[in-house]
Amino acid sequence: MTSYGSKLSKQSIQPTVGAEAAPPSDDPFAAGLRGFGPLGILAILVIVAGQIILAPLGAVLVLVWARRSRTPWRQIGYVRPRNWISGLVVGIAFGIAFKFLMKAIVMPLFGADPINQAYHFLAGNGAAAAAFVPVLIIKAGFGEETFFRGYMFERLGKLFGSSVGAKIFIVLLTSVVFALAHYVDQGLAGVEQAAITGLVFGTIFAVTGRLWTLMCAHIAFDLTALAIIYWNLESAVAHLVFK
Repeated sequence: MTSYGSKLSKQSIQPTVGAEAAPPSDDPFAAGLRGFGPLGILAILVIVAGQIILAPLGAVLVLVWARRSRTPWRQIGYVRPRNWISGLVVGIAFGIAFKFLMKAIVMPLFGADPINQAYHFLAGNGAAAAAFVPVLIIKAGFGEETFFRGYMFERLGKLFGSSVGAKIFIVLLTSVVFALAHYVDQGLAGVEQAAITGLVFGTIFAVTGRLWTLMCAHIAFDLTALAIIYWNLESAVAHLVFK
């Protein structure tokens, strides 16, 4: 009786173990999108082109790619926060403080012009400033974080691995790309600022793997910059520490 039960138990267990060990079934198209063959490279080029044309478009294409390639959402940073409100509050507080730190201390050390000439037209211009609010929320919070942190970290992580050295390299590389993307409209000062923010945001993402708080911080950072420009406080803030 014991011998028969033992055999029956083994027979019932073995198929289960084999099923767990076997890779999940997948369609070739999804696998191709996740890989780095012709289809995967084409997907990358389409997403990058979308990001160049319009930042939110690139992010939308990333989400389409993730769904169609069956890439888990958490791999691009779309992880449900433990607490939505606390993540929002922490992100806003960090973004505001980070912007003042950059404007009052870091950028003056680089010898940057206290006035952002590219966007100085927003000073006192209520209509234009108001129009920029949704643009910054969608472009910075959703678009740039989804592409530069979520998507690029996922793709580069697949290539270089998840070791500490690989993560450091990915943070540096994505920061350089993020910085260069700001040259056209903001010049050298924009590149310098974006390089530092890219390093900070990239490091946070490399450690946490979560985008929600970073999205909130990025939005708060840019809206604080907008407020400083609108109320014509750029020079005053830039000289808070270094007169």
